[in-house]
Amino acid sequence: MPYRVGVISDTHIPRRAKYIPDIVCKKLNGVDLIIHAGDLIDLQVIEELSKIAPVEAVYGNVDLASVRERLPQKRVLSIEGVLIGVVHGDGAGGTTIKRAAKAFIDEKTDCIVYGHSHIPFAERINGILMFNPGSPTDRRKQLYPSFGILSISKALIDGELFYFDDSRLIMIT
Repeated sequence: MPYRVGVISDTHIPRRAKYIPDIVCKKLNGVDLIIHAGDLIDLQVIEELSKIAPVEAVYGNVDLASVRERLPQKRVLSIEGVLIGVVHGDGAGGTTIKRAAKAFIDEKTDCIVYGHSHIPFAERINGILMFNPGSPTDRRKQLYPSFGILSISKALIDGELFYFDDSRLIMIT
């Protein structure tokens, strides 16, 4: 059975939504861990997600001081022999994905989880799975809100993106 990690970012609660959508919580039910890649706004998000599974998170560029005091700007998690870098991805210069990759330039990672752009992305670049779950509450210019799940088995990692509307999953990539 693979180790499963729910991945979300840019929830912007309570500014963009009052809570994480039920469909996301239901799909994350049973994961071993949840990663939040920043822009929580309020620590209430971690409390809500902790009811589903343990949570590891980093802060984003719009998070309150209370969030920044509790969470790091970036971190590397070791899970089942896989190293996962987590960073929000904001900053000056370059694209979000380039800033996320640069944050771990001097560290070994098998996967980099990032957010900020609200654009879902799951692709291997130079052997590293670059994974942005998009946002489950603030889709911006995307057709649908989204989130992701990483699966780790035998020291290998793969990711799926889930897109949904108010009542159902639309697609999985």
